[in-house]
Amino acid sequence: MQSHPDSAHSGSRRVAIAQIASPDDETPQERIERVEELLRRLEHVDLVTLPELWSAGYFAFDRYAERAESLNGPTVRMAQRVARHLSSEVHLGSIVERGADGHLHNTAVLVDASGRVVQTYRKIHVFGYQSQESQLLTPGHSLSVTAAALGATASTTCYDLRFPGLWQELSTRGAETAIVPAAWPAARREHWRLLTQARAVEHQLWVIATNACGSQAGVELGGFSRVVDPSGRVVAECGDGEEVLIVDVDPAQVGTVRAEFPVIDDRLGIDDYRALSN
Repeated sequence: MQSHPDSAHSGSRRVAIAQIASPDDETPQERIERVEELLRRLEHVDLVTLPELWSAGYFAFDRYAERAESLNGPTVRMAQRVARHLSSEVHLGSIVERGADGHLHNTAVLVDASGRVVQTYRKIHVFGYQSQESQLLTPGHSLSVTAAALGATASTTCYDLRFPGLWQELSTRGAETAIVPAAWPAARREHWRLLTQARAVEHQLWVIATNACGSQAGVELGGFSRVVDPSGRVVAECGDGEEVLIVDVDPAQVGTVRAEFPVIDDRLGIDDYRALSN
C-alpha cells in the first residue's frame, strides 16, 4: 500500500455543489462567465464542486477539438479566480484538456484556496455507449489522493462509478472523500443513485457527486447531485434543475465509521482474490 497525505480533521466543512446546465445555444465563454458570477455570490464555503465537461458541454462531441484547453485555459483560470475570491477550494468538474502531446483528455481539476492546481485526474474509463467520448479522448493512467479540505481526497469521473476495482485502489491508498463530477443521463438516474451510495458504503468514504442537468444535443441529463456519507446515507440531494446545494460535511466521520465497522481492515487485496483457488 502506498502512503497517503495526512488528513486535517478539525470540524465540519461547508461544501457548495453547483449543478449546472450546458444548453446548446450558450457558448463556453458565456457559460464560464455565468457560472463565475453565480459562484462569486457564495459565502463561507470550504469547497465548491461542478459537473463533468460543463464548460465545453459533454455531448458537444463535434466541438471537443476546438473547445479543448490547457491547464492554464479559461475554465481553470475562472476556478482560480473564484477560489481566491471565496478563499475556498474549487473542484471545477472536468475539462476537455489538450495535453502537451496533442491528445485530448477528460481531466478533472482541484484548485486550492490560493488558486493553485493541487490535483488533476484524467478519466480512466472513457465512455463508449451512445457516446463518442471513447473515440475522441485518450484515457488517463494515474490516480492520486491529495490532502484537502475534506481529508484525503480523490477524483473520479462519471462512468468510473461502475468500476469497483478503481475504487478499491483509491480507498487502499487512503482516500476519505471522492469527488465525482458527472454528465449522467436521466435515463439511468437509478443507477446513479445506487452506485453513489454503493461506493460510499463499500469504501466508507464521503462521495460528493455533482451531476449536470438540463438538455444537451437532445439528451436529458440526470441532475440529482448528492452528498453521501461514509455509512451510505444520502445527506443532501439536488432536484433535476440548476441549483447550488450547500451541505455541511464532517471529515472525521470517516474515521468513526471505519473504527465502528472495520470492513476495510478485513478486505483482501485485489491480487489476493485473484490467487484464490477454483
